[in-house]
Amino acid sequence: MKTAILTGSSKGIGHAMAKRLVSLGYKVYGLSRSNGIPFSHTNFIPVECDLLNTDQLVKTVSSILDHEPEINLLINNAGVGCFGPHEQIAVKDLQTLIRTNLEAPLILCQLLLRSLKKSRGMILSISSVTAKKVSTHGCAYAATKAGLSHFFTSLFEEVRKSGVKITTIHPDITKSNFYDSLDFTYTDEDGAAILDEQIADALEYVLSNSSNIVVSDITLRPQLNRIKRK
Repeated sequence: MKTAILTGSSKGIGHAMAKRLVSLGYKVYGLSRSNGIPFSHTNFIPVECDLLNTDQLVKTVSSILDHEPEINLLINNAGVGCFGPHEQIAVKDLQTLIRTNLEAPLILCQLLLRSLKKSRGMILSISSVTAKKVSTHGCAYAATKAGLSHFFTSLFEEVRKSGVKITTIHPDITKSNFYDSLDFTYTDEDGAAILDEQIADALEYVLSNSSNIVVSDITLRPQLNRIKRK
């Protein structure tokens, strides 16, 4: 049985991916700040872990490695967003944005890369379409996602000779809990937003490819892409 570590597993995209991985026969360690269990399954192990608490994160990964002979898949899904004129975003929010979206995935890779090389495993990260374009009133968020995408593009060149595959998914607006704390969201029209299950479909597609193929970049966009103010 293959083993995956997935961040942000309790809601939205992470929840959908956790369920999909279990259905594909993976054992999934789901890291989340919440101690709530999104669903019950023998092969889903919820782990309460604050990615911003580096000591806790290091200890959590070490504990998992003590129990698992190898890790086959790391999914960096946890993320936060701050939007608005840059001078109006609080310094604390900027720090949380950078540490959650960029620092934590880099640390997780550093902690797990030896195991992933051993298993010739895969790293999959959820970035954003904003990493590829100008993002007015989302400058800092886009910068963290662009940094994430660039890191993994570079890391692939570093580790491809070891058999590690790296994929970055760039979704556009998606029906998920991401917008719960923001002042805008998707509309209710059909085709106005991606479904979190469709991102899980993309994950399954990547996992199903032949061993000599690496899907390095997937961009998912809804047909309409309609948003509204709350």
